[in-house]
Amino acid sequence: MMTNNTKKRIVTSIHNLTPEQMEEVKALYPRGFSEVMSRIDKPNGDFFYVVPYETEDTSYLLKIDVKIDENADSVDDDDFFADDEIAGADEIQDEVSSEDDME
Repeated sequence: MMTNNTKKRIVTSIHNLTPEQMEEVKALYPRGFSEVMSRIDKPNGDFFYVVPYETEDTSYLLKIDVKIDENADSVDDDDFFADDEIAGADEIQDEVSSEDDME
């Protein structure tokens, strides 16, 4: 008779782990998850991020809360300062011009 050596596979939130499991995850990834994180795309177009975590009998994919900055690209396209946002710029330019005229 053959024994079944396959592990259970579970996808769960990292918040559902026991305190002991959380300590193991912290020890496994002391520098964070960024290098091991994977994106999982769902058929409806939604997605979530996971990191792997293994125990003796279970293989986990732990869902990680990730905040996506959707405005990052649009900020790069904007000018940092609009012409009217630099208060006193005209006066500074006038002072520099008048000093140049004196020399």
